[in-house]
Amino acid sequence: MKKKLITTAMLTLFASTPVLAADSASPQAPPLPARLSQGERSGNNAADNLAENVAKQLEWSARVEVEATAGRDFQRAKTSDVTLATIEIGVDANISEWISSQVVLLYEEGEEEDHAIVDVGVITLGNEEKAPFYASAGKMYIPFGSHETFMVSDPLSMELAETRDTAILGGFKMLGLSGAVYSFNGSVDETGGSDTMNTLGAQLGYEIEQGNWKIALGAGWLNNLAESKTLRDHIATTSATVDGSTEAMSIHGRIQHAGWSMLAEYVSALDSFLPGEVDFAGTGAQPAAWQLELARTTELAGRELTLALGYQHSDEAMAIGLPEHRYLGTVGVSIFAQTTLALEYRHDQDYGVTDGGTDENAHQLVAQLAVEF
Repeated sequence: MKKKLITTAMLTLFASTPVLAADSASPQAPPLPARLSQGERSGNNAADNLAENVAKQLEWSARVEVEATAGRDFQRAKTSDVTLATIEIGVDANISEWISSQVVLLYEEGEEEDHAIVDVGVITLGNEEKAPFYASAGKMYIPFGSHETFMVSDPLSMELAETRDTAILGGFKMLGLSGAVYSFNGSVDETGGSDTMNTLGAQLGYEIEQGNWKIALGAGWLNNLAESKTLRDHIATTSATVDGSTEAMSIHGRIQHAGWSMLAEYVSALDSFLPGEVDFAGTGAQPAAWQLELARTTELAGRELTLALGYQHSDEAMAIGLPEHRYLGTVGVSIFAQTTLALEYRHDQDYGVTDGGTDENAHQLVAQLAVEF
């Protein structure tokens, strides 16, 4: 789940929908009873109280993205399309003082056989206002990497490392410091291994805010990078199993000051995969990816405007379809309340012929219309 800074920074206004009263004089409307019995009044009060309590417990959100694209790929073939890129519906429930839950439904055109899925389903035990520690269990995005971006396209670090699975997690937040450890039973099995919760990871972060300055730093470790979505799908088409785990690390940072933002992230395997699992230039790959972004958020004619430039790079990641170099520029503007329009230009450079690539360039122009409510 990408953290879209370009839109979350903009969409802070919430519109209310007026409730239209029914016309009691309408001939279709049945006559109202002149008097309600005590039981009917009691039942209505109970229903009203239940509805009020449910409304207090639940917080709904939704996001819809439509994207139009045009460009040319590494084979010099021209492409263009319009897609319903994302429909995301989420609900956060405060069950009690110490129990909360989150459910997110996700649809992305062309993904998951064009079906909607339960993207997140988590139960959390904890209360940040009363204790720094918490525990979560369920389908979640593993906290490995930040994947923050001002761009429309997913960053290469996210394409390499994003991991979602059913896991258990324990963490803490206090005095700007946060951390978590987690475990899950992944889908990529070791040759001759057992079917156990042997995928482990940890994350540590620190955030500070002073005046107009905001700084966030983080690092993470994962004992098996093969469990990321991209590598998991790739290995399923090659070796199906792996001979041992490939550890990985991530570091990331964000600095914000007076409308300026700078993002940086680096993700890398700490060991090489074996040949036949993930290959590069005739041997096992040790994939890595990093990104840098600089963005400026300001106002133009009373509307919030974000300008962003970025550079991304990957190493030994040709087998999973990543370019070696990527240059991006994005302009995003809040055109109406809760509605943004973003334009992105992306230029990719493929790996060289000696590495198994084409040494060609590719480019794409993307226009994204997004609504949040």
